[in-house]
Amino acid sequence: MSNDDEFYDAVTGLDSDESYEGVSEASFKDATVLDYGSQAKNGSVTRDKKHRTMLPAPMFSRNSVSIWSILKKCIGLELSKITMPTAFNEPLSFLQRISEYMEHTYLLSRACALPDSIQRMQAVAAFAVSAVASQWDRTGKPFNPLLGETYELTREDQGYRLVSEQVSHHPPVSAFHAESLAGDFVFHGSIYPKLKFWGKSVEAEPKGTITLELLKHNEAYTWSNPFCCVHNIILGSLWIEQYGTVEILNHSTGDKCVLNFKSCGMFGKELHRVEGYIQDKSKRKHCVIYGKWTECMWSVDPQTYENHRKAEKKGESRKHRQEETERRENDDSDDMPEVQDTVSVIPGSTLLWRIESRPPHSTTMYNFTNFAMSLNEMEPGMEATLPLTDCRRRPDIRAMENGLMDEASQEKERLEQKQREARKERAKSLEEWTTRWFQQGTNPYTGSQDWLYMGGYFNRNYATLPNIY
Repeated sequence: MSNDDEFYDAVTGLDSDESYEGVSEASFKDATVLDYGSQAKNGSVTRDKKHRTMLPAPMFSRNSVSIWSILKKCIGLELSKITMPTAFNEPLSFLQRISEYMEHTYLLSRACALPDSIQRMQAVAAFAVSAVASQWDRTGKPFNPLLGETYELTREDQGYRLVSEQVSHHPPVSAFHAESLAGDFVFHGSIYPKLKFWGKSVEAEPKGTITLELLKHNEAYTWSNPFCCVHNIILGSLWIEQYGTVEILNHSTGDKCVLNFKSCGMFGKELHRVEGYIQDKSKRKHCVIYGKWTECMWSVDPQTYENHRKAEKKGESRKHRQEETERRENDDSDDMPEVQDTVSVIPGSTLLWRIESRPPHSTTMYNFTNFAMSLNEMEPGMEATLPLTDCRRRPDIRAMENGLMDEASQEKERLEQKQREARKERAKSLEEWTTRWFQQGTNPYTGSQDWLYMGGYFNRNYATLPNIY
């Protein structure tokens, strides 16, 4: 058993940096301002650059691997320092998984363009929900980032670039920083999920603060992600639910959005549902937000929502309520509730966000979205540009996405051993690990400890980076 492998579930393209020459790391006023006007009906921005739409090889079957032999001694404990078989991974690093927050970046561009703070909060709330939408049916765990590992993502068509770094190994902490190329927003945070195994499920407790700054409006929003639970780890079909309360606070205006990610409940009626409201600093509710994190989010007037709920309750049959109380517990597995395909839309509602359809071959490729398919793509010209610490250079992840599972396992073990030996050498010489792109500091809005971007990554000075692969 490795002492250095943390098991945690989460939770593309790269363009030459030449287009950013002469542009300050702190300000992008001189960068090209992109046109966000061309959007499809579901709100997605038209992608000008073509990225790959499938992986080199389909996913490996996990049926032959017994996870019970590994986890049976871990019930009720935090899942740290546990080596998991490579077959339970997906061919992405957790740093790449974090970048999936940016799939629906058009919502941030919308927020920047809106004149009213309540409307901006609606767009930000939709973005917060969309940031976890990619986890739907993603039951494979990402590879644990090595200390010093990095990932960059630049999407000129969507108007942003992102850099992330694994800044700590014990506990595992991943820091990220994304910014608009037009100088509209900065989005950053540090994530360190805490996992526990409960016999039939693995629960990920969200740790870390996410911060969004809308620079044009001089506003800052902060929130944390909901809990995530993967059911039927030992027996049955794996399925995921997200639950818990997410509070988004606008530190400039005092506006607050409270979102309740509902647990599935007795009959699964609430599976995937999200419901909440937006209030101003005087606690007056301006709108109700509802929908599913796997599908779409809507906004409606509070009074209209209450009237609809009262009518809905009157229509509930006594027979249905009786059926719920007579539900039989399954001792072997947590059966996944039957999922309703659509959200019941209340008349007068406004659509805030709708998820994009996944490709038809997604189920054979780790249930990846189109966005996720491209995250580990090595495009022409990248080899000469990427730092040696970038996830795309990881041999174990590369082998797995090519379908070479034995090689992926061997490389994963080699990298973990190399990391252990490097730590021992630092201990002998009393040398402390130094992060390269982020430093620990205080979040100016929450007052809590955070990892803050120091700048300079896109200057492409990578001469002193560690050899981690």
